[in-house]
Amino acid sequence: MTERVTLITGASAGIGTELARVFASKGHRVALVARRADRLEALAKEIKAAGGAAPIVIPCDLAQPDCGDRIAEALTAAGVEVEYLVNNAGFGVFGRAIQRDRSNQLEIIAVNIRALTDLSLRFSDHLIRNRGGLLNVGSIAGFLPGPGMAVYYASKAYVLSFTEAMRAELAPHGVRVTVLCPGPVPTEFQARAGFNPGYDSAVLNVSSADVAQQAYSGLMANKRAVLPGLGIKTVPFLLRLFPRSFILGAVGRFQLRQR
Repeated sequence: MTERVTLITGASAGIGTELARVFASKGHRVALVARRADRLEALAKEIKAAGGAAPIVIPCDLAQPDCGDRIAEALTAAGVEVEYLVNNAGFGVFGRAIQRDRSNQLEIIAVNIRALTDLSLRFSDHLIRNRGGLLNVGSIAGFLPGPGMAVYYASKAYVLSFTEAMRAELAPHGVRVTVLCPGPVPTEFQARAGFNPGYDSAVLNVSSADVAQQAYSGLMANKRAVLPGLGIKTVPFLLRLFPRSFILGAVGRFQLRQR
């Protein structure tokens, strides 16, 4: 019988690292994907030292179009199949879209949308064969437009829509599909995006370790969506109470105030 693994992208920091720790602690062998090989190797050593199965380390930049091929080749060489796929990798940049570097914003689409879609479709036959699961990391940003971070918000709206559709298509095959939609989480994301969180963000945030635990539990329970933290759970409901134009203006003022 072919050995099964949990493939986790963006595993070198933040929520991705915590998800790797959670899956490994629950007996899953993990395959770790990220750009920074040194961090992946350190995490792999940590997991192995804690008694977990030796992780498969796959250094790869998901912004590159051949990364999906490289991941598939590495898994084939290791003689494993994907049982659970965790599309965690993603990033954003703050500022007015028309003033930010265009190539950098296109990389957001490459990582947050193209790579996530590629891996979800590429390994869907593995998930079906192994009756596993798909966890896509979205954001509360996926529920609303985001002036001041337009491409990132739009990318997460795609993740939300795509994951819900995949859930409907894969359900008859016994595959769990969940979208994780956290709010502000203290990770390297903010620094890379050029964002300085204020008190309003601190009120809503949940630690990356807590987010990972809730995400794992939600996937195993086959929840449609996981929104970590009480404050975040109220956001989709509150959005129904206000006109879209009001939300657009409020988000724009909040986002651009963080600069």
